Amino acid sequence: MRRIKSYIQLIRVHQWVKNLFVFIPMFFAFRMTEIPLIIACIWAFIGLSFVASSIYIVNDLCDIEADKLHPMKRNRPLASGTVNKRDAFILFTFLLASGFSIYIFLLKDIYAVALLGLYFVLNVLYSFELKHIAIVDVSIVAAGFVIRLFLGGLVTDVPLSRWVVIMTFLLALLLALGKRRDDVLIFIETGNKARKNLDGYNLDFLNTVITIMSSIIIVSYIMYTVSPEVIARNGENLYLSSIFVILGILRYLQIVFVKGDGGNPTKIFIKDRFMHIIFIGWIGTFLIFSLLYK
Repeated sequence: MRRIKSYIQLIRVHQWVKNLFVFIPMFFAFRMTEIPLIIACIWAFIGLSFVASSIYIVNDLCDIEADKLHPMKRNRPLASGTVNKRDAFILFTFLLASGFSIYIFLLKDIYAVALLGLYFVLNVLYSFELKHIAIVDVSIVAAGFVIRLFLGGLVTDVPLSRWVVIMTFLLALLLALGKRRDDVLIFIETGNKARKNLDGYNLDFLNTVITIMSSIIIVSYIMYTVSPEVIARNGENLYLSSIFVILGILRYLQIVFVKGDGGNPTKIFIKDRFMHIIFIGWIGTFLIFSLLYK
């Protein structure tokens, strides 16, 4: 049982929540009740999650020594020695082959396969070299979320709003910058440099850009809700849902600046009850106004 737990930890199942972004095009297009689209998105989610997990293994293989110096990452399976490199490589091969097989043989969308290939190559390059370059590293992380978005659009044949693409990139960039801030705080407190690119970051810079990103995200969402195509589809009152977007950003900033705990956005979203309430409020408001307009 302990061995299985180590494998689950290695592939970071909790990070699969990020891949729910493939459902976003369908959600914003208000086509969540169409069964074929839901099935396509589920397969896209599973395939992408397998490929993403294979990349996490590559990343951990590259970072074993650095992770040993990190107060939290040193408990990862490869860094702690609970999983050996040979088993990790076998698991990597299985996940990668399974993920691409789903896209090739079940979804059968050549453009989605190509985009998934781009996602894999980009993240492998990130694991080996690009993550060591400040700003480039967070930009690639953000680009990964945009790719998730386009994968969802391709497998469901749902067009994407430019505002949704912009908001996705900015939100992912914000979360990545929050993680870098956490790394800088650890370096200040312990003297251990968990990332080579920390020379390109400091608290003043990160505090400034995190604040800027937060502001732009809020403005972008408001602009999305009042755009002509959204008003035509969801009505004029959808802008009221921006209240929850603002509260969500404020809560995240509170966690980052007050609690100093922005190192794992996924766990924040999973465990923070206040964030759950805000998210439910946003989903509920979005659906209510859209349904009332219908």
